[in-house]
Amino acid sequence: MRHLPYFCRGQVVRGFGRGSKQLGIPTANFPEQVVDNLPADVSTGIYYGWASVGSGDVHKMVVSIGWNPYYKNTKKSMETHIMHTFEEDFYGEILNVAIVGYLRPEKNFDSLVQGTRENAVVSKDALRCLKCHKLSQYLKHRASSTSAWCGCFDSVGEGLLQM
Repeated sequence: MRHLPYFCRGQVVRGFGRGSKQLGIPTANFPEQVVDNLPADVSTGIYYGWASVGSGDVHKMVVSIGWNPYYKNTKKSMETHIMHTFEEDFYGEILNVAIVGYLRPEKNFDSLVQGTRENAVVSKDALRCLKCHKLSQYLKHRASSTSAWCGCFDSVGEGLLQM
């Protein structure tokens, strides 16, 4: 993706139930509409950034965009692992995501859990920079918006594309 940071907002929908149940690594899934509206230049793979649920606190996250070769999915998905422990599920809530960087392409892990944990470690380190912190604050501000949105900064650093 050449336009980073990239911002998405959408309602959390039920996925396949594999993240929490099979792997112990819960994910929040965007609806097909959000995935279908990603720019054409978005490569499948693993990205990192910031996420918030509703107008809640902003947390570090890792997001997988693609077909998840480990499970041989036939439909492209966008699954966000927020690096925070939530007390309850939040299906139906609004998920706000700021994608800051690209980690790697999708690949089929012998140990999917180990690979996911490695992604989290690398992401936490990458998100320590000042610019990344400023983006987390921007995401917190945007979370108060009621409209669905998806987009990137323009040359001025303002003006997100509206869905």
